[in-house]
Amino acid sequence: MSDKLNRRRALRGLLADAGLDGLLVTDLINLRYLTGFTGSNAALLIRVEGDEQSLFCTDGRYEVQSAAQVPDLPRMIDRPCDLALLAQASGRVGFEAQSVSVFQSGAQRTAAAADVELVDTVDLVERLRAIKDPGEIDALRTACAVADRALAELIEAGGIRRGRTERDVGLDLDERMRRLGASDPAFETIVAAGENSAIPHHRPTSRPLKTGDLLKLDFGAAVAGYHSDMTRTFVLGRPADWQIEIYTLVEAAQQAGRDAAVVGATGGEVDAAARDLITAAGFGPQFAHGLGHGVGLQVHEAPSLARGQAGIISADMCVTVEPGVYLPGRGGVRIEDSGVVRAIDGLDREFSGPGYEVLTLTSRDLVVL
Repeated sequence: MSDKLNRRRALRGLLADAGLDGLLVTDLINLRYLTGFTGSNAALLIRVEGDEQSLFCTDGRYEVQSAAQVPDLPRMIDRPCDLALLAQASGRVGFEAQSVSVFQSGAQRTAAAADVELVDTVDLVERLRAIKDPGEIDALRTACAVADRALAELIEAGGIRRGRTERDVGLDLDERMRRLGASDPAFETIVAAGENSAIPHHRPTSRPLKTGDLLKLDFGAAVAGYHSDMTRTFVLGRPADWQIEIYTLVEAAQQAGRDAAVVGATGGEVDAAARDLITAAGFGPQFAHGLGHGVGLQVHEAPSLARGQAGIISADMCVTVEPGVYLPGRGGVRIEDSGVVRAIDGLDREFSGPGYEVLTLTSRDLVVL
């Protein structure tokens, strides 16, 4: 439980800096991060004074589960949890404004004890979640390894072949990830063949794979609550010159983005390192999305690697790097990795840096199937 204890301690520092006596945590992802609880209904009143004065609440369905998962915090069984906790609160108490509706906010203010001042807060826990601790990085590494192995098995088994549909390939890949230990795919797997590969977030259809197709696979595995995210683009049969051209360009841009993902860079600077190559080659309008995003307990979380993002990259942030070029009606290429930004004193295993430690290890070379 030491990781959860350290996270709550760090959060108390942020609360003290903000002049708050406590924080009502209702976002279930943040609750999992701070307590380890994985149920569907709970809330946490974390107080600056310490865990002994804090209070975790869930309902009767989770009494046994919460006793096992949250043994280190005082607990109460009640519902609705947020209102029950506010009745026990005092002083200036923050609440997660981005996680509650206007109606819920009104109910919370009505339920709060008379001496409670409710204060809107945004991204306090998310700020901590952006920097991963060693246990989180190990979980992310495992999730990436599951995705890598599932794709390798799919290819070895001949699962990517002419005549199979996008949907067939996606279902096959999803099932292989589950058999290798994923609780589920990290998100809806993207399988996009031929002209569909030019659609950044295409959903698999009954379109069959054909000779000459670019085939884009964007997928990941969820393991112990943590998510991997990887994109690889293949070609079925001998690639055309235009396919080689955009693949080579995206590959170079992806390398530039990985090289730029270092401690102290801004999200906008990392994005520009890849985007400028694509723009200089004349394909700027065909790269319409951001370069990457944080990944962890959610597939998309802080930080953002995109134009204009001024946030500073810190050591042990896990981010994707995923440039693409999409030619409507013809096809598109995206190459994406998940990785950890490392500092010199944070090198891990066989990685040599400093820089961006790639966790998704499938080859980025153009593979002809």
